[in-house]
Amino acid sequence: MFDIQTLALLAPAVQRMAQGQAGLPALDTAAQPEVGQAQIAAVLRRAAERMQDNFPYAHPLYAGQMMKPPHPVARLAYALASFVNPNNHALDGGRASSAMEREAVAEIAAMFGWDAHLGHLTSGGTMANLEALWVAGLSQPGRRILASEQAHYTHARITEVLKIPFASVAHDARARMDLGALQVALDAGEVGTVVATLGTTAAGAVDPLPQILRLRERYGFRVHVDSAYGGYYRLARNLGPEASAAYEAIGAADSIVVDPHKHGLQPYGCGCVLFKDPTVGRFYRHDSPYTYFSSKELHLGEISLECSRAGAAAVALWATQQCLPLQRGGAFAQGLEACREAALELQRRIEADARFLSGPQPELDIVVWAPRGASASEVSARTQAVFEAAAREDLHLAVASFPRAMFPHWPLQWDAERVTCLRSCLMKPEHREWVDEIWTRLGRATDAVLAA
Repeated sequence: MFDIQTLALLAPAVQRMAQGQAGLPALDTAAQPEVGQAQIAAVLRRAAERMQDNFPYAHPLYAGQMMKPPHPVARLAYALASFVNPNNHALDGGRASSAMEREAVAEIAAMFGWDAHLGHLTSGGTMANLEALWVAGLSQPGRRILASEQAHYTHARITEVLKIPFASVAHDARARMDLGALQVALDAGEVGTVVATLGTTAAGAVDPLPQILRLRERYGFRVHVDSAYGGYYRLARNLGPEASAAYEAIGAADSIVVDPHKHGLQPYGCGCVLFKDPTVGRFYRHDSPYTYFSSKELHLGEISLECSRAGAAAVALWATQQCLPLQRGGAFAQGLEACREAALELQRRIEADARFLSGPQPELDIVVWAPRGASASEVSARTQAVFEAAAREDLHLAVASFPRAMFPHWPLQWDAERVTCLRSCLMKPEHREWVDEIWTRLGRATDAVLAA
């Protein structure tokens, strides 16, 4: 689970990088705070011991939250760049890493069918969505932003920070934006932007983007696609027809957000925002001559709201995409397809087992279900108990609360409007080969709860 062998590749890479500054005078490190190697080793041992207090995020038996281990090349490239510690705010602080960021972002844009674009990396999806909605608000001043009730909660918070009117749109039983409810909201007027989520974080639902785009032709709003979780599924060949149609239409959006630190195999601190119209860069214009003095070329800080940003994140992403190109049918895309196969297999077993109530058919790699019970409150209580029992089996799941409207087929006494369900993000390719073991441990945990 912990890839130690590849660490041997780091030292020669650091030595090669150091050759680029071999002509400089020798550095006297006496001014640095002195810490002996024995002390460093002791502190690292203590840090390693402290870090044992974690769930096994990289193991397939961790099938709960959206935790996917970085690829070895991403870890090594990030560590390599950290010796320089570049800052991708300005070319003065990160010449090589800024160029690598532009190349890596262009490859992501090409994945969505965009050649001309404006985009950059961010510290994560929240900041990426903030920038997209900030531009949306400036492009359509005073108009509302709409997003599904199943969209990420940060959209409501972001618009509150930006002082942009916001409204939620109801969802259907598959956790997708309800087109009828959207039509009602559009008829009420003053809508500037609709956020379509391609891969909701709760259930992995894919909003009906083609139909939303047809409504745009009539109402003239902007379309922002939040695919922070699911964006890379654009490359997968085994999606259902409706999800495939949504991803095929993604290039018609005005802006897109995707998180390389989710399915893109990157360490945390790597989001990406893209705009189809490069002229939105006018909204970012500012004057900071003390940071932009060594080059007349565009600095990434001139097209981003964040200032200091880790150049190491760009180096890691660039290196990963060099090893695993963003191509349909390639090794990277096959990994995504394996994740979806794992989710479909787990769903099939749940639907065939009388101990469980099944949620919507997975559109990506997230599965939602619950242990059977007589009422919503009993199902919620049993869900929590199975979650805890599974952890004792070293199977780590997640729980999530969903509205009654998502489960019209469940034969329950609805004594509550929401029900707590089990939820699994099967986002590691290894999950496909581990479904049998996951199912065995889930069965033992569920039997223990039902017997009690």
